[in-house]
Amino acid sequence: MRKSILLLMFFISGSLIAQSTRGLNNDGVELYNEKKYSDAEVKFKKSLEKNPELFQGHFNLGDAYYKQGRYDEAIKSFKNSIGLTDDKEKKSKAFHNIGNSFLKQQKFQEGIEAYKNALKSSPNDLDSKYNLSYALNMLKQNQNQQNQQNKNDKKEDQNKDQQQQQNQQDNKENKDQNKDRQKQQQQQNQISKEEAQRILEAMKNNEKDMQKKLRKVKGKPYATDKDW
Repeated sequence: MRKSILLLMFFISGSLIAQSTRGLNNDGVELYNEKKYSDAEVKFKKSLEKNPELFQGHFNLGDAYYKQGRYDEAIKSFKNSIGLTDDKEKKSKAFHNIGNSFLKQQKFQEGIEAYKNALKSSPNDLDSKYNLSYALNMLKQNQNQQNQQNKNDKKEDQNKDQQQQQNQQDNKENKDQNKDRQKQQQQQNQISKEEAQRILEAMKNNEKDMQKKLRKVKGKPYATDKDW
């Protein structure tokens, strides 16, 4: 459980610089602690309207964005806070929270860089060390999964190519077989000149025989039924 809590750990800054923003910032922190994050956001924004250069205002606004799942806005606010302080401890906390925001979006490489920056400012920060280790492990797992997916996709593409080649070969063979059958059919339907000549001669001979038979029938005398 400790590691899970560390992974989501945030640092809320309650210190104030100017009297004019103190009440608004304090109100925002109280609302944040009551888990009224959108109301806390409003207070932190109002404090920044009075003092745009306030580190605590940008930092705490980033926390309020984070709790609402608005991670890109949170990252922007934390980055704004970093440029407003020379305190290494504050910079480290801002970078740490940037890393957490990237982790929530599963942007592990960006999270790793943020935790490294946090540790540059605060080398002994155990929370950033743990989260850095976690992000590195998740990045490795994702890369392994991606490599395996790429292998599977490549194998699938190869199988598709082989199947396509096989289909093309099958289609070619079918076309060739159809051509052979058509050619054989045409050859069966066609007769040679010699066969045609024999058929014509046979027809002529049959016609001559028929004519001879007809002539014989015409020359034969008919019998009469009259009785003289």
